[in-house]
Amino acid sequence: MGLKLASSMFRLGTETAFEVLALAKEMEHKGFRIIHFEIGEPDFDTPEHIKNAAIDALKAGFTHYTPSQGIRELREAIADKIGEDYGVDIDPNRNIVVMPGAKPCIFAAMLALLDPGDEVIIPSPAYPIYESIARFVGANPILVPLREEEEFRLTVDAVVENITSRTKMIVVNTPCNPTGSMLSASDVKGIAEVARERNIYILADEVYSKIVFETPHYSFLEEFDDNIIVVDGFSKTYAMTGWRLGYAVANSTLIEYMTKLQINMVSCPVAFVQKAAIAALKGPQDCVKSMVEEYRSRRDLIYDLLRKIEGVRVVKPKGAFYIFPNISSYGLKSRDLMEYLLSEAKVAVLHGTAFGEYGEGYLRFSYALSKNDIVEGLKRVSEALEKLRG
Repeated sequence: MGLKLASSMFRLGTETAFEVLALAKEMEHKGFRIIHFEIGEPDFDTPEHIKNAAIDALKAGFTHYTPSQGIRELREAIADKIGEDYGVDIDPNRNIVVMPGAKPCIFAAMLALLDPGDEVIIPSPAYPIYESIARFVGANPILVPLREEEEFRLTVDAVVENITSRTKMIVVNTPCNPTGSMLSASDVKGIAEVARERNIYILADEVYSKIVFETPHYSFLEEFDDNIIVVDGFSKTYAMTGWRLGYAVANSTLIEYMTKLQINMVSCPVAFVQKAAIAALKGPQDCVKSMVEEYRSRRDLIYDLLRKIEGVRVVKPKGAFYIFPNISSYGLKSRDLMEYLLSEAKVAVLHGTAFGEYGEGYLRFSYALSKNDIVEGLKRVSEALEKLRG
């Protein structure tokens, strides 16, 4: 009997970064040295005090089921950190759920709120999983182009222009993957006001909230209301991508149903990882500050190198660890140019259309790698592009 998959499975997308990584690894296996700009993962190790907290928890036998919503001590630590950072009072028992990563929080929120035919406003270019999950649950993604001349910000006017009677949710990501852009305080306030007036949910992905440079991050938590869901996690801030832990802040009814979804999927978050997360939140934040300072220095370096390349335009990122240069002057599709750079320069980047149709003409570089590799990689890119110019 042939395998008959559910039709919904064919609506699922994926993340191209892992496909490009696999190609790059094949080339490395053949003896080539590849410079990796494709993966959005901190190159730092998890800080020692966080690892030690997990080890201590394991040794103490903290290896059993926990409450499905996450242990109370962690939810309280999250609420305390939110209060400290944003001056917002969040109830740890009613308004927070902990899940194995920020991505499951996004999935659970969309699954709980969206019906087939509902419209979801999604800025583009954007993290591809937003559109993937929306399509999977039967909703219709409404892609709103982010303009280079507006520094890739989702504006209030663009949101209003795309709202219809079927709009159920607006997805925002600030700081943004893949562009490194950030919403201003007035952007956040304006979008929140529009959504509140029209009874539309906002799903705010703020996993890069602590990786910001000159401009302070203004969180949707500062506009928190029953229609706002804010997702954050530990992977990017504390270099914990492999630990898989995130959380959502939302109204109590939604938290109840997201927790019910978690019971049906994974029962609960991993016990000892939650103890490590408490250490991350309550422990010294010097590790975060030093990582962010290094990202800032790398951002300055890669920005300066890219803008010196003839035919490349680039907006200076305000946060995260990505930069999104415009390479349209070379006359190639972004996927073709990505493949050319991998084969010719042995440099792995991502094509802009990995982040939606409005990413055409761009490439995404992650600068979560050493400065030496950034310099060497951009030297190779510059030389390869010079060959294209003839």
